[in-house]
Amino acid sequence: MLRIGQFTDTFLPVVDGVGRVALAYAETLCKMNHQVTVVAPMYDTGYRGGYPFELVDFVGMTLPGMKQYKAGEAPLDSHYRQRMRMIPLDIVHAHSPFTAGSEALRLAVLRKIPLVATFHSKYYDDFLKTTKSEALAKAGVKFVVDYYERCDEVWAVGQATADVLHEYGYEGEIVVMPNGVTLRTADQDAVTEVERRWGLKKEPMILFVGQMNWKKNILRVLEACALLKKENKRFQLVLAGQGPDLKEIEKKIYALDLGDRAHLAGHITDTRILDGLYSRATVFAFPSLYDNAPMVVREAAVMGTPAVMVRGSSAAEIITHGENGFLCEDDSADLAQVLGGILSDPDMVRQVGDRARETIPVPWDAIIATAVERYERLIALGREGKLPKKYLRVI
Repeated sequence: MLRIGQFTDTFLPVVDGVGRVALAYAETLCKMNHQVTVVAPMYDTGYRGGYPFELVDFVGMTLPGMKQYKAGEAPLDSHYRQRMRMIPLDIVHAHSPFTAGSEALRLAVLRKIPLVATFHSKYYDDFLKTTKSEALAKAGVKFVVDYYERCDEVWAVGQATADVLHEYGYEGEIVVMPNGVTLRTADQDAVTEVERRWGLKKEPMILFVGQMNWKKNILRVLEACALLKKENKRFQLVLAGQGPDLKEIEKKIYALDLGDRAHLAGHITDTRILDGLYSRATVFAFPSLYDNAPMVVREAAVMGTPAVMVRGSSAAEIITHGENGFLCEDDSADLAQVLGGILSDPDMVRQVGDRARETIPVPWDAIIATAVERYERLIALGREGKLPKKYLRVI
């Protein structure tokens, strides 16, 4: 049995991609009889029983312009420190280079245990959007690279994601550790509820699930749907999620005359309803240039719903056009043309959806089994004193 710390800056009840990956690691590792402690900023002070792992959170503050996210300094929280002193760890795994990641590094140094860190996101884009300064965005990326250089092993969720970190300036080896998915089937009652809730009737449905944030390239989806409406195509558009640009997205929906076609479903935490949306959708429209290995595309594929993504994007590396999904240019007219072809040929879409279900989802059990092998290797090297000492440098 290993004693593993999973450190993440986003966690329940926030269900963004990184938080859900950390949750999947924790739950799957517990199923494999390992002892898991999740460390994250405090998001919810309500009842949180029923987890198979220990959750130790620290006081966090809301980030400006990002109400769904928190940040804080774990070492300054005395209650957190007291709890962590009582928890033995063999290895720590950081899913972020920021507040939780810094705490993982501190504990790795203090306890002389290995530190693994997964690179998930295109942080330069986030820094640039927040600061509106290329100089500050580059400084932020330097901080990120410095962090990963202090880790004993660096993982990325795909080869394209690893390439991004190398482009940022990281020169070390990167292990590709893809995201998995929980294999399941949709509840037909949930599909019926989805149809009733959003008045879908029998019309084709285009679905987007993710942050309501322009960085997800949502404008492409809206403009493409506006073009489809002008062509008198029958469809309904559902966008599920929350985020900083929600009000602006709603305004754009009406500016494009999509008020009768588009539904903002909000933040959905009920997996049953989310699966119902995936299953009911004709196609999953996800033209994001920001995302690397999006969980949502894999979850749509589990339900047999193919995705349309931007050709050459990091997110689309698992898609072969016309076989297990669809590709378009980063252009609203081209996306509209691809979506129009999809809406016009339901039999073809079903075949591509079946192929997506067969080829895209990899069960978490298989992913985590490989992760455990790497954990064990690092722990053994650490006990033999053979780990590089890069992480001993103070961050």
